[in-house]
Amino acid sequence: MMGRGDGPGAGAAGGPTRHVPVLLAEVCDALDVKSGGLFIDGTFGAGGYTRAILDAHPQNKVIAIDRDPDAIAGGTALTAKFKKRLMLVPGRFGDLDTLARDQGLESVDGVVLDIGVSSMQLDQAERGFSFRNDGPLDMRMEQDGPSAADLINESSEAELADIFYHYGEERRARAVARAVIEARRREPFQTTRQLADLVASLIRQEPGGIHPATRVFQGLRIAVNDELGELVRALHAAERILKPGGRLVVVTFHSLEDRIVKQFFAARTGRTPSGSRHMPTMAAPEPTFDAVTKGPVGPSEQEMARNARARSAKLRAGARTSEPPQEPLSAITMLAELPQTAEKRGGRR
Repeated sequence: MMGRGDGPGAGAAGGPTRHVPVLLAEVCDALDVKSGGLFIDGTFGAGGYTRAILDAHPQNKVIAIDRDPDAIAGGTALTAKFKKRLMLVPGRFGDLDTLARDQGLESVDGVVLDIGVSSMQLDQAERGFSFRNDGPLDMRMEQDGPSAADLINESSEAELADIFYHYGEERRARAVARAVIEARRREPFQTTRQLADLVASLIRQEPGGIHPATRVFQGLRIAVNDELGELVRALHAAERILKPGGRLVVVTFHSLEDRIVKQFFAARTGRTPSGSRHMPTMAAPEPTFDAVTKGPVGPSEQEMARNARARSAKLRAGARTSEPPQEPLSAITMLAELPQTAEKRGGRR
C-alpha cells in the first residue's frame, strides 16, 4: 500500500518526503479542467490538485474537503490567494454531496478523489501513522474517536486477524493477532515502535522488500478511519452531485481501493458480466456513467523515477450520463467490510 503523493524510498508508512501530487496531469485531463467549471476535491491534503484545477482556468471554482484539521488549517494561504474561487470545507468525502449542498450548490462539473494517507500525515510522528518514526499509536485522520491503540488493545484476536488479513493483506495475520494478544496482557500498546517491533520479530523482511509492519499498519489505519467505507459512500455521493457530462476521477494506491472503484464503474457503465444458464440475465438499469478511461491509467516512467510512491497509483474515470442516480451497490459495500460485518448484514464477501 502506498500513500498519496509520497516521495521516494518509503512504503506504507515511510519516512519524510515532500508532498508531490500523483498523476497530476492525468487527473486534470480526465477532469477536463480547461473547459472551466465547478469542481470538488474530496481529498484536499496539501492542495496539489486544487491548485492545479484553479490555475487551469480563471473561472474554475473548487470546493475542497478534508477530514484532517491540520489539512484545513494548512489551506488558509491557498484560500486567501484564490478568495471566492476556493471553498475549504472540513468533513468526510463520503458526505461530499451533502457538504456541497450545504454551500448552496446543487450540482458540479467534476469530482476528484485521491485515496489513502498523505505524505504530511506520515511525516508527523505524533500522528502515529508511521512505523519508521516512533510516536503514539494513533492513526486518526480526524484526530477524534477511537485510535489505533484502542483497536489493538480492545479488539478480539479474531477481529484483529480479520483487520490484518482483509484490510492489510497480511498473510501471517493470525500469528500477528495471537502475538498482539499475548503482548498486551503484559503491557498495553501505546506507541508505533512497540507494534512495529513486535511484527518485525514475527515476519522476516525480504532483501529489498517492504518493512514487515507495512501491511499490519495499513490494515489498522483503514479500520480506524473506515477508509473503504468512505470510498464507497463517496462514489455514490459523486453520482448524486455530478451534472450530466460531469467527471468523476479516482486515484487509488492499492488493490482493495482499486477493486471497489473498478466494480463501481463496471456496474454504472453497464459493463457488469451478463447472466449464465444457471443465473439468467436481469434487466439492467441504464448506465449512469460513460467510461472516460479504458482500464486504469498508471504513472509514466518519468513520474515513477521522480516519485517512487507513485508506482502503485491507478486512475479510473467516468463521465456522468443524464440518467438518475441508482441505489447504492451492495456488492461494493460488502467489499469495504470485514467478513463478520458483511455476514451480519446478510451478505457474503
